[in-house]
Amino acid sequence: MVCCGLLTAQKEPVPLKSIEVEVEVRDHVATVVSTLNYENKEDKPIEAVFVFPLPGDAAVCHFSAKIGQTQIVAEVKEKQQAREEYDDALSSGQQAFLLEESEQSPDIFTLSVGSLPPGESASIRLEYVTELAVQADDGLRFCLPAVLNPRYQPQGSDGASVQVTSVPASLVPYSLSFSARVSSPRPICKVESSCSLDPLQYLNTEQTQATVKLAEGHKFDRDVELLIYYKDAHQPTAVVEAGLASAEPGTLMGNPVVMLSLYPEFPQSLMSSLASCGEFVFLMDRSGSMGSRIRNEDPQTRISSARDTLLLLLKSLPMGCYFNIYSFGSSYEHIFPNSVEYSESTMAEALKKVEAMEANLGGTEILKPLKHIYSQPCIPSQPRQVFVFTDGEVSNTKAVIDLVKQNSGSHRCFAFGIGEGASSALINGLAKEGGGHAQFITGTDRMQPKVMQSLRFALQPAVVDISATWDLPKGVSVTVLSPPLTALFQGQRSLIYAQLTGESSEAAEGSVTLKYCLAGHPSQNQLPFSLKPAEDTGLTVHRLGARSLIRSLEMKERENTEKQDGGVKGKVVELSVQSGVSSSFTAFIVVNKDNGEPIEGPLIRRNIPAPGRHRYMMRCCAPMMDSVTACGFAPQGLPEVLSWNSGHSALSAGAKSRKKGNMFGAMPKLKSQCNSKQSSSNDKTEAKISKDPLLQLVSLQKASGCWLLDPALAAALGKTSKEVERTKPSSVNQEVWATLLALIWLNGFKMDAKEEWELLGLKALSWLRAQNASCVAECMEAGNTLLGCSVQKDVLGL
Repeated sequence: MVCCGLLTAQKEPVPLKSIEVEVEVRDHVATVVSTLNYENKEDKPIEAVFVFPLPGDAAVCHFSAKIGQTQIVAEVKEKQQAREEYDDALSSGQQAFLLEESEQSPDIFTLSVGSLPPGESASIRLEYVTELAVQADDGLRFCLPAVLNPRYQPQGSDGASVQVTSVPASLVPYSLSFSARVSSPRPICKVESSCSLDPLQYLNTEQTQATVKLAEGHKFDRDVELLIYYKDAHQPTAVVEAGLASAEPGTLMGNPVVMLSLYPEFPQSLMSSLASCGEFVFLMDRSGSMGSRIRNEDPQTRISSARDTLLLLLKSLPMGCYFNIYSFGSSYEHIFPNSVEYSESTMAEALKKVEAMEANLGGTEILKPLKHIYSQPCIPSQPRQVFVFTDGEVSNTKAVIDLVKQNSGSHRCFAFGIGEGASSALINGLAKEGGGHAQFITGTDRMQPKVMQSLRFALQPAVVDISATWDLPKGVSVTVLSPPLTALFQGQRSLIYAQLTGESSEAAEGSVTLKYCLAGHPSQNQLPFSLKPAEDTGLTVHRLGARSLIRSLEMKERENTEKQDGGVKGKVVELSVQSGVSSSFTAFIVVNKDNGEPIEGPLIRRNIPAPGRHRYMMRCCAPMMDSVTACGFAPQGLPEVLSWNSGHSALSAGAKSRKKGNMFGAMPKLKSQCNSKQSSSNDKTEAKISKDPLLQLVSLQKASGCWLLDPALAAALGKTSKEVERTKPSSVNQEVWATLLALIWLNGFKMDAKEEWELLGLKALSWLRAQNASCVAECMEAGNTLLGCSVQKDVLGL
């Protein structure tokens, strides 16, 4: 493990001393406060520029700086105005701080700490609120991004070359402390993490409040992920939050806001059968970064896990559907010119090419293959389902998401973020705008169970004609802040934010009725709720509601770019300033006007080394003047890159870039050689298809669902061909016997991985039933004896 960034020529310690992160989780919403502590040990004033990750759906709502004993809270202003105030402050010798969101991706922020005098200390406090995503096992996932992967800049964009200085992780001079407080109306069952945690400490006998801390010795090589499990967690809830007393009545911050958490219950009669049709398009990232290991301690790479996952997916598809596989890097490829009907021959041809897939296609240009997929005509009566697998290292996130939304009427999109640092903005955005589902594969996660859950969602009947109807007391009206719901899945949460206007008695109640159509059958779920505001919620719901509306307006503004409609941008700026929530058109600005001494001396840049993997890097921000800028990986709230400029009396080159509206600058065009060089050594040391016994057995299944009785099957079952053939009842044919043995083995030895093989197992059962095979009981007894199992006939569903 190495850290990437620049040190001073004398290898002097860097000014970042420590990072403190405090998290407050209330049910399924988290408030995160990060404090970054600095000390300038240089003999000249410095400027620091940091680039760091945040969750893509986070609402940054507070930014302040403490210099000595002076505490200054930032204001939210239009971005160009904030940049100019920052640059003017530096040129006049004042201390200034600037925080702004990337215009290309909402999960990347840059923080500029300007003119920190010699020997001076400063603390930066950053606060944001975010929703917790529901996982496949019903846990709620909180992620503190510790890794900001380099974002590939598509060809044709401006870029700059970059050099990288790496230092050992042991030399990283700053520390991280992390603590979380969890509270819920329901008992907290457990809290798990991919990082080492101190034991969970309950704060009351009901076990509805608890604290947890990161164990000492945490290394900055992975995201800090918490999985929180509540008892009976997924129940519909509603929280009404009172408005801010000092805000103007009628505004978003002055009125109450309600947050509805919906878990639709679908009729089981409509959910019992899975679709036997559909066009399944798999889009696989083959950029060089996919050659990285999923985990440091695991030899399996991202691309090898993706190959295994494609094997399971192809074996689980229903007969009669259509499919195709695309892969992309700097260029893209597809196995078939158009989607083809699923059969034994087309499946075999696809698997042969999947086995040869390597992480050797260079950068991460996902826009072109998506455009090609959408340019293909849809197949009648075969709903299109697109599965995207990527480590999310793209810079044009918003352009990709916009493209998916433009084509949302023709498909559903399921997205999977692979490895540490996958862009949450990209993965969640693809799924949200594509009416699908998002999954992240990090830590000790296996990719296959999560992907197979999404395939089950894709095979479920599509939920259409979704609407929410409000029933409120007379005198109370509602303004919905969330975009319309486009997707509903069994067991998955949907959130709606809405502003309430008008007066009602404290005892008044309202309700929301969620209406939808499933498999041609109209259905509805109703959620009644009290209009009485909850106690002690702060402004969390307001900020999340504002964030939701801001994101919708930003997308609308991008859609109206050609019309040059400035009205939408103005609404975003107004809402962002009013709510104190970040947007792509605004920035947080702090100026310490008490310090106005002129700054003298030449500019010298300093980059604090940030921990990361040995891989190619991107440029961190706008080109400033000298030295090299590099990006590594750092905990959130933790700068990924910190560049330092000694003070002077004139505007720096970086300030001039900001005057032109280029704070972030263009991200680099990273060369494919950087990617492929890394992945080649990994791929040479592992087989193309895993030797896992489960995957060995799965690889032998035919497209129809059956297995053949041959030596390969016997080997996968751990038996010889003679043993398998000798025990076969004489009255049963070979394919039925082989298929029964495979199902007995799966149910007898691989129940812990049932999520991975359940769909292909159902296909095998359907094939068996179609054979009208007799003597099943005799076969079951013989199979159990041969394999050493005790699987009963009813377990298989026969």
